[in-house]
Amino acid sequence: MAFQRFGISSSASPQSNEKATSENGGTATDNSDNVKENTSSDDEGKGEEDLTMEDLIKLVTEKEELLKTKQEENEKMKDKVLRTYADMENIMDRTKREAENSKKFAIQNFAKSLLDVADNLDRASSVVKESFAKIDTSKDTTGAVPLLKTLLEGVEMTEKQLAEVFKKFGVEKYDPTNEEFDPNRHNAVFQVPDDTKSPDTVAVVLKPGYTLHDRIIRPAEVGVTIKAG
Repeated sequence: MAFQRFGISSSASPQSNEKATSENGGTATDNSDNVKENTSSDDEGKGEEDLTMEDLIKLVTEKEELLKTKQEENEKMKDKVLRTYADMENIMDRTKREAENSKKFAIQNFAKSLLDVADNLDRASSVVKESFAKIDTSKDTTGAVPLLKTLLEGVEMTEKQLAEVFKKFGVEKYDPTNEEFDPNRHNAVFQVPDDTKSPDTVAVVLKPGYTLHDRIIRPAEVGVTIKAG
């Protein structure tokens, strides 16, 4: 009361109190933000520390196993592609061979049908030669010798031309005389006792054999040797 009388008050003014409160409030807010930042940093550090060495090793192991699985899948796929490519190559080669064989052996039946013609020409040529050698030209009063000679030349020329056509298309004749008997190349018709040659040797050829591009289209008909008595 005494202080109020002289105009002196013991309490602070309202404005001063508000200012102090405002300053204190601002300081408290700043402190709160600092605490939150520190707490967030601590949480992040704690999260990083949560991945232990065992967890890292486990994670690396899983990644390595996944990589290994992918590599195995790639190897299997690569092997499958290579096998498919090899199969395709084999199919192409087989198709090519079959086409070539079809082309090479397309005339086989036709060629076989002409073999008898070649045999007949060969026999005719041989018979005419033998007959011509026995003729006495001094006693030829009818002029048969020149005609026989012309016939022989015609038969020989026809036989030669047929052989050339055969050769052009891969058909060749073979004579297996004195060869060892081969059931794939020879057809044994009879046996000949002969001690001068080893057994199973071709001694006589009745019909020559023929091949078409190394394929036997007719085996030779032969007589083979056996031991005498």
